[in-house]
Amino acid sequence: MSAPNPASPLLRMRDIRKEFPGVRALDGVALDVAHGSIHALMGENGAGKSTLMKVLSGVHPAGSFTGLVEVDGEPRAFSDVAASERAGIAIIHQELALVPQLSLSENVLLGHEETRYGVIDWGATHARARELLLRVGLDENPATAVSALSIGAQQMVEIAKALAKDVRLLILDEPTSALNEAESDRLLDLLLDLREQGWRASSSRTSSVR
Repeated sequence: MSAPNPASPLLRMRDIRKEFPGVRALDGVALDVAHGSIHALMGENGAGKSTLMKVLSGVHPAGSFTGLVEVDGEPRAFSDVAASERAGIAIIHQELALVPQLSLSENVLLGHEETRYGVIDWGATHARARELLLRVGLDENPATAVSALSIGAQQMVEIAKALAKDVRLLILDEPTSALNEAESDRLLDLLLDLREQGWRASSSRTSSVR
């Protein structure tokens, strides 16, 4: 793969079309995401925001929709979420995918634990998890169970989990829907901080129409 060109979009989506039985969810959608940018997809419930993000992240695999997805100028066809993660794309769904009974370390580094001689090195794993948690503003004991944290803090754990995978494009699906005002402000401040650190973030949010 050629070196990424920062002058070209990190992501380009063109003419994306996705249908479910009896419903056309996406019809010719186009989206560009520049390096070091934050985007918000706005629309009513059912407008197709989450569907578009699921197309991008491999939840809806290539072949289940039509159109072009390019990352760093190269066409991509993601067969599943793991394939999109290998390209540096991570999605955090509205329903958090954490295991409440497990520790912060176990959740943040699930499947990516630090090992030594083929055995999990819990000291190194806790240290790595704490480093990631501090990056998202969580000063918590890595051995703490996720269930002990507020929903807002759990969302930060999800972001730390994404950072552990060397994410380049972070997708948050309706990230503030379950947060109070203070937690929402904290999340938005974090996204700005991540952008300054060189991360890329894309966020979808629902706009209610009365």
